Amino acid sequence: MLKVKDIMSKQVITFSPDTEIAHAAKLLLEKRINGAPVVDEAGSLVGILCQSDLVTQQKSLPLPSIFTFLDGFIRITSIKQLDRDIQKIAAIIVAHAMTPDPFSVRSDTSIEDVANLMVEKSFHTLPVVDDGKLVGIVGKADILKTLTSGS
Repeated sequence: MLKVKDIMSKQVITFSPDTEIAHAAKLLLEKRINGAPVVDEAGSLVGILCQSDLVTQQKSLPLPSIFTFLDGFIRITSIKQLDRDIQKIAAIIVAHAMTPDPFSVRSDTSIEDVANLMVEKSFHTLPVVDDGKLVGIVGKADILKTLTSGS
């Protein structure tokens, strides 16, 4: 049975939380990748920056929905989510736009488990972490290659 370690990319493009958004966007486009892990100085995974995180910067700011009930105001949208949207839209460094604490898999995870996770959660890319350190990355394309290699 194939494992993540058999198909993952070990040479991973990463960002630090302080990387400028413009540089990160340019690198994702140049390398034609959907996303890249964000690691701290110790090499620990702290987030992931995907193209969808950057596209968020182009959306309009959702205004909170409020309605009145018995002369009181009831907020429909979450203030926490509104704050997060504002932070992503105004981001100038990766730390402000990334998705913190992303899902990750271990190198000994089966390909079937990764495929299920990608389908169920709509993930395109998953960091591979062993013993708290980033060791690779696996994407949908890596899984598709197993279909054409006869494995």
